Amino acid sequence: MRILILNADYLRFLSWLYRRRPGLETEPYVAQMAARNASLFGVADFYSRSFAALGHIAADIHVNNPWMRTVWAREHGLAISEPPPPGAPTGSDAVPGWLQRAAAPFKPVLRPLARKVGLSPRLDAEAEKILLAQIEDFKPDLVLNQDLFHVDTRLARRIKAVGRPILIGQVGISPSRGEDWSVYDLMISQMAAVVDFFRARGARSEVVHLAFEPGILDILPPPPPQEFDVTFVGAVSADHQLRVAQLEAVARRYDLKLFGSGLHSLPASSPLHRCYQGEVWGVEMYQALRASRITLNSHIDMAGREAGNARLFEATGVGAFLLTDFKDNLHTLFAPEREVIAWRNVEDCIAMIERYLADDAARQSIAKAGQARTLAAHTFRRRVEEILAHVG
Repeated sequence: MRILILNADYLRFLSWLYRRRPGLETEPYVAQMAARNASLFGVADFYSRSFAALGHIAADIHVNNPWMRTVWAREHGLAISEPPPPGAPTGSDAVPGWLQRAAAPFKPVLRPLARKVGLSPRLDAEAEKILLAQIEDFKPDLVLNQDLFHVDTRLARRIKAVGRPILIGQVGISPSRGEDWSVYDLMISQMAAVVDFFRARGARSEVVHLAFEPGILDILPPPPPQEFDVTFVGAVSADHQLRVAQLEAVARRYDLKLFGSGLHSLPASSPLHRCYQGEVWGVEMYQALRASRITLNSHIDMAGREAGNARLFEATGVGAFLLTDFKDNLHTLFAPEREVIAWRNVEDCIAMIERYLADDAARQSIAKAGQARTLAAHTFRRRVEEILAHVG
């Protein structure tokens, strides 16, 4: 089969990527794609390389990358307008923190309205035209759409009309309300609650978890010294109120190092401001995890009682000791107390930190077992096999 994966990048990541390599925006499409994949950020080309390893022809499109999109259009003879040079990102960072916190519970309901008034991510008419041209040029048999917001159901129907490919959507957060999902042949999510959401609306849906790419281990620099006692890598925002409470409690007791985004959404009194080490992407993120004696994980609030975020697999995949929040299904992914350690409340989390900082042998044994589990059961190759089995 010919398989096309659609994805979108954080604007902050794109700004970082193009700042660190001046002039990248004018380089050929294949060079920009190679630089994007070499960053190892997000899923990079992990899905496409796994499909290819199974004998399929697979490619990626980053739908909201204006410089990559513009160069592709130019190389294919399309008349297009020039995007502005890479610069400071815009978006949710400009929204006051108090407003983000107030709006967080209503996001699924508000998204359709936000799209209509231009406050939600979407592609403009020219970007849609180029995307459809890319799809027509590649002629996919299957399209895996990993961004249901930039590529909404209206645009998905236009994609479906180009050769009638099998269309799969993937999402790990609450989908927008009021959409007609019947255009999709299959919806997948790591969250059973999201799967139930789609099924209740008549769409075929299955649980497919996130994953780790073992090839990362062959690309990363040597592991750095474990100079950090406790770290957290990820976002802190209005969508992560339980996470913020946990991290603030840890920060009051330990020298927590926080790598990520969203500090602007927290009150100035939060102790997390003094823990902040900046954002890390891809290679630098994995190295920060490896430099940690203990790295923390806490799911987004909407996850409820389900485990399944990317950090579970990224941290264990590179051999880090993971202290994660307890969820009802955690045992289906890892063996608690043997492959990861789970905390049930803030006091429990602090007690586990104290215990395992003092026990190097136990900490290293658990980290090694967690990595072995991920490399055996939670790889992108395994996930791609699951997707293809669902497609039949």
